[in-house]
Amino acid sequence: MHAEPHLPLPTELPLVDEPGGTDVDLKTQIIRFGVTGGLSAVVDYGIYSLLLNLIGLPVSVAKSISFIAGTTTAYLINRRWTFQAPPSRARFLAVVVLYAITFAVQVGINGVLYATLADEWWRQPLAFVVAQGTATVINFVVQRLVIFKIH
Repeated sequence: MHAEPHLPLPTELPLVDEPGGTDVDLKTQIIRFGVTGGLSAVVDYGIYSLLLNLIGLPVSVAKSISFIAGTTTAYLINRRWTFQAPPSRARFLAVVVLYAITFAVQVGINGVLYATLADEWWRQPLAFVVAQGTATVINFVVQRLVIFKIH
């Protein structure tokens, strides 16, 4: 009987547990988090608009898919650039839990606002911005105070 060889994991996946924390000051982290969030929001909103308006997916399905793409982008950039933290299994699992919570918050707020706002040109962007803004604040606070302090 031959054992299957283990394939190497991509370098972005946490392969070892290393100490958390960061040497980057708060002001720099906020600026970098904002830039990263802006880029991730462009990814999120672009995919959301494409799936909703061109493909015709339901609002919650389109927002769910775009959220996953945007938050994956944000995590990868924030871990390396904003918080300058090494990979860690514990930190990665904490981010998965955080993103699950902010997923529910963001998709929920977006869905409620999209359904209740007038059917005007500004409905989709306003619902997106309010939902994204709420999730962004939650993400920054939890990542700075908890996740990137994990050892």
